[in-house]
Amino acid sequence: MGYLIAETTREEREKIVAESLGNIEANCDGCMSGLAEMYEDYIDGKKELREINMEFNARYVKEDIRPERTNCFYK
Repeated sequence: MGYLIAETTREEREKIVAESLGNIEANCDGCMSGLAEMYEDYIDGKKELREINMEFNARYVKEDIRPERTNCFYK
């Protein structure tokens, strides 16, 4: 079974997200439900997992806070 939208049904995508996140019903601090919401576009067939994860990671990478790079080393 693949993970791409074209290779899966909505039910399969729901299962993929549920299995990846673990037991989202038993959250104690509410963060798991937020993660589940983050993947709704994938479940709905609007965005691939890769796109969602890249958008999430991009929030933590900004040009002004990355170290300047010279060759293979950071300054």
